[in-house]
Amino acid sequence: MKLYLYDHCPYCVRARMIFGKKMVPVENIYLLNDDEDTPNKLVGKKMVPILVKDDGCAMGESLDIVHYIDQLAGDTFLSHTILPEIEDWIKIVDTYRNFLTLPRCISINLPEFATQNAIDYFVRKKTAIYGNFQQHLLNSQTYIERLNADLIALSPLLISDCGASGTFGMEDILLFPLLRNLTMVKSIEWPAPVRDYINSISRITRIPLFDDRAI
Repeated sequence: MKLYLYDHCPYCVRARMIFGKKMVPVENIYLLNDDEDTPNKLVGKKMVPILVKDDGCAMGESLDIVHYIDQLAGDTFLSHTILPEIEDWIKIVDTYRNFLTLPRCISINLPEFATQNAIDYFVRKKTAIYGNFQQHLLNSQTYIERLNADLIALSPLLISDCGASGTFGMEDILLFPLLRNLTMVKSIEWPAPVRDYINSISRITRIPLFDDRAI
């Protein structure tokens, strides 16, 4: 199987997590961000992740891929229970996390931004939605202070390093990608329970963090 993706994309991380957790072999193929032809040929529109199965059929949508691999691998299926408090926490942080991560992800040597054209394409598209990247970088401390407070609120919700509710499940598929992207941001004050959780899920899913290149 082949998984077409971007490294910075939280939805792609969702798909990567299930392959890593279930130890299902897959070839990760990182597309340039301005590559519209490949996804259009595979699924009819520009999107990632895209899974090409062994029979050659292509499927998109991260959670559909997660469900497919979960069923394919068998064994113990993921719990789909999501604590409302964690769901609400994700919604809160979703309102501003991109202001921290989008301006940084183009500067940390990710494969989808290997060319200037890919960077320019991304900046143009995302600026139209989220506003000026440089202004967000200048406002980083304001966002970081808000995040630090939200991370303190998250800490008591994490029951175990092996999964937010004690065992690895859909909660982690939703939560970890967001936290993983935030490791590209310097000066965040990670509460110990949250840091332990991120490190543990990274090991379980075999997905590295961005701490070594944080800006």
